[in-house]
Amino acid sequence: MHCDFKTANAVNIELSGHYTYGRIARSVLPSIAMVLITSVYSMVDGFFVSRFVGKTGFAAVNLMWPAIMMLAALGQMVGSGGAALVAKVKGEGYVGKANRVFTMLVRFSAVMGASMGLAFGLLAPWVARWLGADGPMMHDCVVYSRICMVGMPFFALQMAFQSFYMAAERPQLGTVMSLVSGVTNILLDALFVWLLQWGVAGAAWATVASQVVGGAFPVIYFSSSRLNRGSLRLLRGSKTLWPYVGKACSNGLSEYVSNISMSIVSICYNLQLMHLYGEDGVAAYGILMYIAFAYASIFIGYNLALTPVVGYHYGAGNVGEQRSLLRKSLVVIGVVGLAMTVLAEALSSPLARVFVGYDAALTALTTRAIRVYMLCFLICGWSMFISALFTGLQNGMVSAVAAFARSMVFELGCVWLLPALLGADGIWWAVDVAEVLTLLLCAYLLWRYAPQLVRRTK
Repeated sequence: MHCDFKTANAVNIELSGHYTYGRIARSVLPSIAMVLITSVYSMVDGFFVSRFVGKTGFAAVNLMWPAIMMLAALGQMVGSGGAALVAKVKGEGYVGKANRVFTMLVRFSAVMGASMGLAFGLLAPWVARWLGADGPMMHDCVVYSRICMVGMPFFALQMAFQSFYMAAERPQLGTVMSLVSGVTNILLDALFVWLLQWGVAGAAWATVASQVVGGAFPVIYFSSSRLNRGSLRLLRGSKTLWPYVGKACSNGLSEYVSNISMSIVSICYNLQLMHLYGEDGVAAYGILMYIAFAYASIFIGYNLALTPVVGYHYGAGNVGEQRSLLRKSLVVIGVVGLAMTVLAEALSSPLARVFVGYDAALTALTTRAIRVYMLCFLICGWSMFISALFTGLQNGMVSAVAAFARSMVFELGCVWLLPALLGADGIWWAVDVAEVLTLLLCAYLLWRYAPQLVRRTK
């Protein structure tokens, strides 16, 4: 482990300078790996519950997880908006001030996570009932969510640090910690769910343990002068700069809107699926979300890495470099999106069988869902990047508009409308139609609010 930390310190990713395609790849790969590893161990979590607890427990976990993520997304909001802000302050040459802002935002994330976790734990039965749970599923929903709330302060920190690693020019450390957290979760899933037969409670405790590892270690690392040799560090006794808390939150609003919107949309998907397909529909959607998040993690990791870079060059006034990052990113994301979509279509049936091969009808439903839903990855990466770009440009409001429209207007509308027009299969087409509309909106926002990047201005 000591070797890993030395490696993370030795190979820095600087925010300044010109970014070629090769440098972009070197900068984003650690962040992509960090988020991708998280998505993979979440997928393994679902595999253990599905195989060793059953589809009722699996449906319960997937019914509650979107609501849990709505709380954790607050940490990502502070982290993504705060990382761009910290990078901008560093770009302006104020390293000491950047450390004070960084310290304050980390503290705020932990307190916010603890407060929200306590409130949600008390309201868990009401939330589960509102989502449609009853009988054995109700019991599993409450047990799983209340245990997960124990780790919410650490989960919020873990989500925040996903962005701060790049602002600290230590993305490799984020990859290492994601790997350690993932291995922790997988090993404890095997122990608690498979060997000890603790059911959904075992899966929840395994998740909490991984969150403690992922949230506590970076606090220790960035507080230690022995481990951390970089310029960004946590300070003791630093006063709270409340205006910067508000700025970070407003700047990261798009990421929060995006996450909370996805959670709300997931809840609406589950409500519709309970009506259209019953418990099988929720289970199929849960599998679909594991795969979709693994795919989206590539774009999320890319954006986490480049948003602080855009913020740095925005603070330094390098418009040419911002324009270059936009142009290169559109090319990279287009190529990657095409490859990902082809792969999803080819692997749809094998992936469905891995999770629910014991149920032929559920396997067929899941395969169909994957083939239709995953077509959205042909284009969704572009709109995700444009939204993140505005965060780097310190225009959180425009970024939030794009994120809100994507999920809460276009996709949510299609979730309720398309099944009425196309039948039950229409629910799987909802995201594809929504992504086309979102891309058109993002193209307009880019042309309207960042003209210096897409056209020459006087």
